[in-house]
Amino acid sequence: MPSARLHQIRIDFSVTPEVKRFVYAYLIEAKGLYLVDAGVAGSETQILGHVQEIGRSPSELRGIFLTHAHPDHIGTAAWFRERFGCSVYASAGEKPWIEDIDRQFRERPIPNFYGLAGRSCPVDVCLADGDCIAPEPELELIAIATPGHSPGHMAYRTGQALFIGDAVPVKGDIPIFTDEQATRKTLARLARLMREDGIATCYPAWDRTYDACAMQAKLQEAEAVMDQLKEAVLQLDEGSGLPLPVGRVCARLGMPALAANPLFARTVDCLRKRP
Repeated sequence: MPSARLHQIRIDFSVTPEVKRFVYAYLIEAKGLYLVDAGVAGSETQILGHVQEIGRSPSELRGIFLTHAHPDHIGTAAWFRERFGCSVYASAGEKPWIEDIDRQFRERPIPNFYGLAGRSCPVDVCLADGDCIAPEPELELIAIATPGHSPGHMAYRTGQALFIGDAVPVKGDIPIFTDEQATRKTLARLARLMREDGIATCYPAWDRTYDACAMQAKLQEAEAVMDQLKEAVLQLDEGSGLPLPVGRVCARLGMPALAANPLFARTVDCLRKRP
């Protein structure tokens, strides 16, 4: 059996009519087919179209590996599981939100949540850091804990490829993470994987693929983004314990559009913790 082939599928979607976003899902083509993340609800037609374009059948889909529980990553998981019987893999930390999207909405409401998240989906296999899954003899995936963007965020390694989901904050985009120190440790861990463990290519949910050298630069850039945010938040935080007006942080950064995103307020809140 030849080595697995990896396919990147860009999925465009709207949070609101004014806010357009995209996310990448990945298709691993081996003896069977496997998805890394599942896009938004309604993108099953696009994913199926790609499967057919490469001359494969949707019935060959064997598994879905979810990096985390956010709506743009789980949207078609229940649909594919019900129709093709594929197993869904995710970390124990993300399982509650995947299996109960009503709970996720209560704890993390965003516009158009249900239009993006689809339906609750059972998680068939809970993964912990270092778990190795071999769904077929010549395909092996290793789970790598990469928390920060979400508490149970998981990356997946197969061979020299690493699927990193939303683990890395991106310059010029909305920086969303709920735990500053966990995010910094994840960036350091990813840097070690690039440097010491033979990772050749990273597959993010937010952009094109990156070779190890380019990814190292992205990781350094992410650290700089976090440092800039931290500095702005601490300069404006008066230590009163009252909520810090997000608009002031955005103005200090010269990025007023961030104030309209409710999730950025959570980033700001976690950055208020002083060393």
